[in-house]
Amino acid sequence: MNLFNSALGKNITFVRPAYFIISGFSGIPNIKYYYVFLCFVYIVSVLGNTVVMAVIYLDHNLRTPKYIAVFNLAFVDLLGSSALVPKLLDIFLFNHRYISYNNCLTFLFFCYTCLSMQVFNLVALCYDRLIAIMHPLHYHVKVTHSFMLSLIASFWVFAITVDLILVGLLTRLSFCRSVVINSYFCDHGQIYRLACNDYTPSYVLAVILIVLIFMFPLAFIVLSYLCIGYALSKVAIAQERYKAFKTCTGHLSLVVIYFVPLLVTFTMSSGIHPNARIINLSLASVFPPMLNPIIYVLQTQEIKVSVKKILEVQKESNMKVKKVIIK
Repeated sequence: MNLFNSALGKNITFVRPAYFIISGFSGIPNIKYYYVFLCFVYIVSVLGNTVVMAVIYLDHNLRTPKYIAVFNLAFVDLLGSSALVPKLLDIFLFNHRYISYNNCLTFLFFCYTCLSMQVFNLVALCYDRLIAIMHPLHYHVKVTHSFMLSLIASFWVFAITVDLILVGLLTRLSFCRSVVINSYFCDHGQIYRLACNDYTPSYVLAVILIVLIFMFPLAFIVLSYLCIGYALSKVAIAQERYKAFKTCTGHLSLVVIYFVPLLVTFTMSSGIHPNARIINLSLASVFPPMLNPIIYVLQTQEIKVSVKKILEVQKESNMKVKKVIIK
């Protein structure tokens, strides 16, 4: 119990700095071009995810349990990108590296909540594919609108709760030495290591969350696809196997894009250069939100059909307007 006294004690005076300094990259010339590139990625991400959300909202045929998760993924990508990239550009492109204590913790909360929800959305979509292929006859019974909405809502509640606890524990730390955060944003791990009192509770929670929000979901996804692979191997007709597997390619692409950079960073954390770590994590944060809508538009037949239908309706509407104007 003494382990948590420094974090939960009531009679302790905590030293809170007026601001933190985000260090970012060190010793890289012309690094501003990288931030301009991130700005381009952000614009594409906003446009792409807005289109996906609009298409799902406008087409009643896409209001299925699967597309509830896809809509939520697009929403989280849009929210996460908007929470991270504009602030990142303000810090480094316009050299506003000082960030107030409260703003830093708020920045951390929104970034971590959205990153957590990206993982949970991949889990929800994985479950959808698992049931669709393993139990196709029971799919509409097991994966209903109410079930998917409840699953997504429970993920939001969990992500918000644990990230509030994460931020709450940081407020119980004293910062009486350095206030320089060696990262590209208000990184939890980099912040609690700056504390001059016992940060064990923050460290323990960080380890627990890596297991709950990274390891467990990844294990569930891997095991699910092993089951899917086994189920497809029993399908006699090769064309049917390919058709069923094709419904998973979009989701598999998202899993690889999201998890591979993080796995590389976690497994090589001790030997990786700080600049390489920042590039890896920043790309892992901004690339999936940009690529997710592109992958779903290109690889999901329902969305491609829906986009064509909406464009045709819009084209017909414009032609009618022109005819009315000419008359």
